[in-house]
Amino acid sequence: MIVLGYRFEPKLWVILVTAVSVIIFIELGKWQLSRADEKNARHELLEQYAKQPAVTLPNTLARLEDFQYREVEVQGEFLSEHTIFLDNKTHRGHAGYHVITPLKVLNSALLVVINRGWVSTGYDRSVLPRVNEINGVVKVTGLVAAPELRTFKLSEVVTAGKVWNDFNLQRYQEEIGQEIQPLMVLQKNNVEDGLIRDWDRPESGAAKNLGYAVQWFLLATTAIIIFLVLNVKRKNTKV
Repeated sequence: MIVLGYRFEPKLWVILVTAVSVIIFIELGKWQLSRADEKNARHELLEQYAKQPAVTLPNTLARLEDFQYREVEVQGEFLSEHTIFLDNKTHRGHAGYHVITPLKVLNSALLVVINRGWVSTGYDRSVLPRVNEINGVVKVTGLVAAPELRTFKLSEVVTAGKVWNDFNLQRYQEEIGQEIQPLMVLQKNNVEDGLIRDWDRPESGAAKNLGYAVQWFLLATTAIIIFLVLNVKRKNTKV
């Protein structure tokens, strides 16, 4: 095909490769946009829940999706003997642990995992920091989160006694030998245990997906431009 003195005669395989690449790049961009929409919707839900009063966590088995991001309150007794320390957690640039203790729900056989807050590792990591035990029935108020926590790992060792590199609810339940609610409560109320409860308010994270979407769409545009540049040539003319 010749237009305005330029010849455009790409080979069939070049057309197919370019078309497939452009379609893939566009679909990946659209997928990133859908992920951004999902995160924005989740963040809006979190903002909505933040304005609502705390709800009581039931003493029967609950579902994470019914309570995630909501502020709840639950009464029971801490089982301090099952406290673990989640490693590699920082607060204002200082190394420390998140202290996780199960709470036996009042009038129930169920336990619920309470992330009680942050404590510094101190100068000697071979010695665990002292955390005040809370005895008797207490009321805990906090934000419900997914119970699976991942942290930066300094080694492949998952547990070392009471120090864990990441938290796995199934493994924790097997160690304790009692049924646990399928969620975690990030404690907010103060119970005079010396722990710092300064939970970061999560952003939606949609901006990152929007950035990825732009990159995929730019790749699709670049593929088209390269296709045209390499296949559009000036027609030879005789002098």
